[in-house]
Amino acid sequence: MLTKAEFVVALKETLPEVFETKVSAEKAYDAFCKVLTKGVVSEQGVRLPNVGAFSVYDRAERTGRNPQTGQPMTIPARKVVKFSPAKALMESVNK
Repeated sequence: MLTKAEFVVALKETLPEVFETKVSAEKAYDAFCKVLTKGVVSEQGVRLPNVGAFSVYDRAERTGRNPQTGQPMTIPARKVVKFSPAKALMESVNK
């Protein structure tokens, strides 16, 4: 799995005319993550062409089992982030 540090280096190497240093590439990465998070948290969702879409949906309360005791338990309702990959990304993965 690509780490943040590896991603920043790859970003700098891919666009050396834009990112002269790793620090500038890391600032761009951090800004991207902040904008992505803000879009998802506001429940607008974020669609990235050729990558996919991030959205929030409500997961209903449900009954589950405690794995240690086997007793039934209620799992509370909550919001979860959903990622739907773009067709181009899926085609690249399945080559």
